[in-house]
Amino acid sequence: MSTQVRREIRLIEEDDGWWSAIDEEVGVASQGETREEALDNLDEVVALHTGEAGEPIEDEEEFLREIGIDPEDVAGAEDRELPEFMQ
Repeated sequence: MSTQVRREIRLIEEDDGWWSAIDEEVGVASQGETREEALDNLDEVVALHTGEAGEPIEDEEEFLREIGIDPEDVAGAEDRELPEFMQ
């Protein structure tokens, strides 16, 4: 018998027709062109966030440079106000 974890997910249809899926408990969100795509993307984001998938990033600045982002451009991001669902 498998045990399923109950998750509280909020789905929002945006003005542009896309869907946002928000996992309130984990504090992450994703989006997609359809409800199903938004939920599939959210499952992936939750797995990455909780460490169930992917590799941990050892050096954040190096990672940002590798994907073409200047670390100085995101400096101070921790001081910015978080979206409501992440507070």
